[in-house]
Amino acid sequence: MTRIAYLLTQDSGGPVDVTVRLAAALAKSGDADVRVFGPRPRRGAELVDPYLEEILVPRKGDLRAARQARAAIRAWRPDVVHAQDRRAGLVCAPLATTGTKIAHTYHGVPDDVGEQWFRNVRGAEPPPAYTRAVLAADAAVARVVHRTVVPAREMGRFLRERLYVPPHRMTHIDNCVDVGAANPPEGPIRKLVFVGLLVERKGLLTLLDALETTMPEDATLTVVGDGPLRTQAEGRAVRRGIANRVRFLGFRTDVPELLLEHDALVLPSTMEQQPLVVAEAMAAGKPVVATDTGGVADMLGIPGSDCPRPGDVAALAAKLSGLFHDPDPAETGEKLAIRARERFTAEVCARRHLDLYRKLTASGS
Repeated sequence: MTRIAYLLTQDSGGPVDVTVRLAAALAKSGDADVRVFGPRPRRGAELVDPYLEEILVPRKGDLRAARQARAAIRAWRPDVVHAQDRRAGLVCAPLATTGTKIAHTYHGVPDDVGEQWFRNVRGAEPPPAYTRAVLAADAAVARVVHRTVVPAREMGRFLRERLYVPPHRMTHIDNCVDVGAANPPEGPIRKLVFVGLLVERKGLLTLLDALETTMPEDATLTVVGDGPLRTQAEGRAVRRGIANRVRFLGFRTDVPELLLEHDALVLPSTMEQQPLVVAEAMAAGKPVVATDTGGVADMLGIPGSDCPRPGDVAALAAKLSGLFHDPDPAETGEKLAIRARERFTAEVCARRHLDLYRKLTASGS
């Protein structure tokens, strides 16, 4: 039986949520022996507690902690080590010389990488020098590990064109989410939900601006998440005259349940890869309005031209108006739920990862 070690250096966030579901699904299948190395996850820990070995690598420069993490992993003698965040990739890269196969999921670029530069648009402003150094380290890790997993095809293109990672060293595998019973909206869309960190790249201020002219009197927006832009966003809602219809919940661990209670998700980000909340909303049978960034249009099965451009308030407002006036949003929700079950379940994700692990262990390189 293939022995798979997962390394995490965070206790929350998208990479952690994916790893928890993936490891639990593989362990349940009986096709792999699984161990998760890292801090105890803040969400879903009960799924991996039987396979968890708690270790901490609190920062990139902690060489002692990195050596201890590698020693703990080597002691378990895995066939494949899968690093699931940026710091984990740096920790695991030296293990590639020991005969153990190393995979690394590239979950996303640093926050200050602009969409135009990400898409290799001529003349686009490059990120700051420190971020370029981080990306150079990412490129070095991708050349050392045996395979880099990219959840979105757009990220694979970025790694090829910007970081010059050879295509044969990458594999596209979708992220996974919990997929339960769908609950498509029964009537007109009136209860919107936004989920994400309250930072500039998530586009909440753009959403509030767009809602000023399009939001029906009986419509509401629930904001799930927290961050440095919260005070500014609350003030923006007041200035746009919609504060009485916008509710800020802060950080929550019950996002799937909250999605089921609402009619539609809005995610007007300026940069994404394959956001889990979009897959979660699809699985819940909810229509999604999102900007054309990363692999979002591919997730929804629509052309990128059908999504508003990041930061375009008028285009987002027009899309929201269409959403509010959709006579049959349930049909859209049902189609998205079917698509989510085809692509984003933990079982599908586990099967595709297991195929990759078997190819790596059967290969000499």
